[in-house]
Amino acid sequence: MAENWALLQTLGDKPVSELVDGDVVSAVEFDEKGNYLATGDRGGRIRIYEKTDGAGAMSPTASPSSSIVRRTLSQVSSAPPASPPPTGLEYRLWHDFQSHEAEFDYLKSLEIEEKINCLRWCKPLTSAFLLLTTNDKTIKLWRVQDRRKPQAVVKYQDKKQISSSAPPSKRNYPLLLPPKMPYERGIHATPRRVFANGHAYHINSISLNSDNETFISADDLRINLWNLAISDTSFNIVDIKPANMEELTEVITAATCHPQHSNIFLWSNSRGSIRMADTRSQALCDMHAKLFEEEEDPSRRSFFSEIISSINDVKFSKDGRHILSRDYMSLKLWDVNMESKPIRTIYVHEQLRSKLCDLYENDAIFDKFQCAFSGDARWLMTGSYHNFFHIYDRIGRGDACIECVKTPKKKPPSRSRLNLPRAKTKPDEGVEMDLDKKVLHCSWHPSDPTLAVGVLNNVFIYHNPNPQPVR
Repeated sequence: MAENWALLQTLGDKPVSELVDGDVVSAVEFDEKGNYLATGDRGGRIRIYEKTDGAGAMSPTASPSSSIVRRTLSQVSSAPPASPPPTGLEYRLWHDFQSHEAEFDYLKSLEIEEKINCLRWCKPLTSAFLLLTTNDKTIKLWRVQDRRKPQAVVKYQDKKQISSSAPPSKRNYPLLLPPKMPYERGIHATPRRVFANGHAYHINSISLNSDNETFISADDLRINLWNLAISDTSFNIVDIKPANMEELTEVITAATCHPQHSNIFLWSNSRGSIRMADTRSQALCDMHAKLFEEEEDPSRRSFFSEIISSINDVKFSKDGRHILSRDYMSLKLWDVNMESKPIRTIYVHEQLRSKLCDLYENDAIFDKFQCAFSGDARWLMTGSYHNFFHIYDRIGRGDACIECVKTPKKKPPSRSRLNLPRAKTKPDEGVEMDLDKKVLHCSWHPSDPTLAVGVLNNVFIYHNPNPQPVR
């Protein structure tokens, strides 16, 4: 299955020698239709790429929400592919802007980084796009719009020039009417709302509700419910902070809303459990409606069990039937109707179990890998080390391990007479994996077999022209 995935495009062309920490990608997200791709980095910048054909015009599948066709992509992409993409489509830079700046909390003597922790597309109601972005403390709602500016030039002429060049009916006027000039396009990003002072701890995730009017934000100990139109008021719906902080046993690691029911949401914690709550039952959801938790195998218990069992990311499938969670060692697929154990557990980093002590010393054990569903929920995706990412089918009949490289290695010619071993598509357990090369962030196109993964300052876009159905 791995050979079906082809590199469509690579975004980001800065060499590694010139790379700074602010250039590293920290968030990747497709919009609702997949026509736009947004990325955030540690420097607080947001870049939006538009899906176009090879000639630079908007893709026929891209349907703008208004009659204003966004064709401001005459610029060259930041990283054009060396060869034409296999589908004839590519993503080109549409607009970029600075979302967050570094701040300093003088009351707590705490520096607030500008790093984009999470970004989410909102459903557009007009021709403008709405984008939620957040760093550790502040959430912003950005309005990005392609405006058309009229341009007119006023020309002053003296009386001598008027008498000789102007017609008799206009020779007495010192000022001529400006000629009609064509409209000039310009893309503008303006902060429509700033949701500040809602969290005392670092924000780890935001999720838009299915009603497109509210969203939730989660930090280590609390989850708040916001209205997109009200920036100075939020409702606390989950609070796990104990009266005595010494009794703290868990923290919230991620939260997400149900894709169809606005009253249901779930959150994960550092103990490896997932809780689902219903806001109709009570305002403060201290008591969960469902608890998805698996008993730990005693044979796998070790000193690092509490660290590696912490869930890094949790996602609903598009139909809301399945839940996908990712911890350091494994990827788990849950059925919302079965809480006792996951229906499938995939051990992504089992080859690293014997090296947990070394991973703890260099802090690699705290890396947070994301996961994603395909649009039809048939495929699962997550990242790994050595620039590898994995694609699994839901029922366990396929596994693709792909390395993110700008120039894919060519397959050697077939030599059946020499009986040479075939090249491996998975990293060998005996080979030392490069822990500095890792795929932490990923996003799957909502309808097409296309995905995007972030590696350092690059975003690799892959496409499968012949996806295999799950039997």
